[in-house]
Amino acid sequence: MKNSVIYLSMLVAMMFSLTSCSEEVQQSLQPVPLAFGKLNQVMILADDQIWEGPVGDTLDYYYGAAYPILPQPEPIFDLRQISPELLDKDPIKKQLRSFFIIANLNDTESPTTQLVLRDIGEEKARRAKEDPSYNSIVGKDKWAKGQLLIYQFAYSEDALIENLKNNFPAISKRITEADQPRIEATIYFEGENKKAESEIMEEMDVTIRVPADYNEVPLEEENLIWMRKETAELSSNLMLHQVDYLNETQLTSEGIKAIRDTLGRKYISTTIEDTYMRINDIDLPMFTSVKSINNNYTLEARGIWEIVNDYMGGAFVSYLIHNPEKKKLLFIDGFIHAPGKEKRDYMQQLEYIMATVRY
Repeated sequence: MKNSVIYLSMLVAMMFSLTSCSEEVQQSLQPVPLAFGKLNQVMILADDQIWEGPVGDTLDYYYGAAYPILPQPEPIFDLRQISPELLDKDPIKKQLRSFFIIANLNDTESPTTQLVLRDIGEEKARRAKEDPSYNSIVGKDKWAKGQLLIYQFAYSEDALIENLKNNFPAISKRITEADQPRIEATIYFEGENKKAESEIMEEMDVTIRVPADYNEVPLEEENLIWMRKETAELSSNLMLHQVDYLNETQLTSEGIKAIRDTLGRKYISTTIEDTYMRINDIDLPMFTSVKSINNNYTLEARGIWEIVNDYMGGAFVSYLIHNPEKKKLLFIDGFIHAPGKEKRDYMQQLEYIMATVRY
């Protein structure tokens, strides 16, 4: 009888063990949802009172600021706020791609604070209290694969606001970088135009990744290549042009403007007589800045263009690249015409293509 009881106990234990193991295997085999959502869209996970107060105003001022430079204002990021309570009621939103989680850790009754404390743990929370410079953590794949989560926290609203201001450049860059694979997949969905890439290399000693849906515009001009993508709602254009390098005055706002306006007057017009493209720096100023592309000094210009004697316009971005080992400057220009359409994402795609240039 004793042996029977022991045997029965062992059997029950084995059955429980097998059941537990089966449950774990079943859970591990469940499909992990893939994160989804629009490019440049950021979900702000925060309590309503935080979002509706000075902290929310700060978020909107920096992250919702105008993308530079478009004919009509469009934000850098599309911000959407949701509270933890509403998120729990709508689980599908947990699969969105980018979350910015904002919490005042001093408010222990806050649902967002409680969520953040659970995620970062006691040790990191204690460190944040002792060291105010420790105020941000990046997480991944909390609710879905391919998800980015940025936790921003402090022990007062005033400190939280300062952190949001100071961390904006680094965090906005991190969000943009997280979008890069999807931007690339969109641009090169159909592959690359290898023929155009070979011609650019042969004629200009320049490499650049040209999307397959960009076609060359026939031109009888050396050191100038124009490619464009045409759809029912968009004309997206890329121009590459080499000019002799004479002196440093070319690498100025006036210098890059002169190159662009010369090309616009000579090559770009509409069906109306005496029309041509030029920079419109009256309605919006043209902004220039210095950056590095492939370790070469690059002057960047951003602004809007117009067609003289016609009602057309749009946004452009231009790079003037100086490689000290070469006697020519490379001018590369991207511009779009998309009447009635939002233009931020189109310009972002052009910039991605332009950034692949190697000179």
